[in-house]
Amino acid sequence: MKKARKGDAKSFLKIFQQYEEDIYRMAFLYVKNQEDALDVVQEVAYQSFKKIHTLKKPEYFKTWLMKITINCAVNIVKNNLKVIQLIPEFEEFVGLDDEDIPLSLTLQELIDTLQENEKSVVLLRFYQNFTFKEISEVLGIPIGTAKSLVYRALDKLRKEFKEADICE
Repeated sequence: MKKARKGDAKSFLKIFQQYEEDIYRMAFLYVKNQEDALDVVQEVAYQSFKKIHTLKKPEYFKTWLMKITINCAVNIVKNNLKVIQLIPEFEEFVGLDDEDIPLSLTLQELIDTLQENEKSVVLLRFYQNFTFKEISEVLGIPIGTAKSLVYRALDKLRKEFKEADICE
């Protein structure tokens, strides 16, 4: 880690590759397609290498990377909102690459109904297995706030499940 913090690209790449899959998974949960998720991974690699010297505690490298990942993914989602969507009638001519089982789509749709901060804590807690302490560090919030956001988000998801008759 010392070499990487001093700008050694090979050392940084070796360490970064340990977390590349986690970064991709987190990015994919936000952007929902492979191309944008790969763009996020690339941007995280660039941003983290450029700013590795700002990392104060090397033991929080993964946490730091996840924070950068969330920020990059949110930026891409915001930029994609500015893109004009294809008219549904023309989708059959283009084809759809991103097909998944219906339950996954339903769960993803439910998670997307959450506010951005609630979505972040749910994804970090249940998809990345972060502790509340790690979540608080990634998002820069108190541990108590992280806990209440998780519980509030889970309560919203339960209500959405019941309203959608998914559990029956």
